[in-house]
Amino acid sequence: MANQFRRLQPQFATTREIAEITNQVLNGKLNCTGTINLETTGTETTLYNERISYDSVILLVPRSADAAGETDHVYIKSKAIGSCVIGHRQHGHAVCQWDYVIIG
Repeated sequence: MANQFRRLQPQFATTREIAEITNQVLNGKLNCTGTINLETTGTETTLYNERISYDSVILLVPRSADAAGETDHVYIKSKAIGSCVIGHRQHGHAVCQWDYVIIG
């Protein structure tokens, strides 16, 4: 993943480390985002991320005009532990890039 955020060690975290990471979270620096390119030849693309579960909400945001034109045709088709399938139409754009956020 492009984003590298610090993790706390449960038994050894200092008050300062806890405060720094809590302040990052309060400033929106969450480790639950990424970018994916939708397949150009098929009608579904699998997103793999260890944070995904059956209860996750996955939000998709287009990164280009081509991707924005596909907004009405993109949806989360299914979810599993560690992955989800994004349904979409066969768009044919060279790159159809989306940002995503995983909540839960």
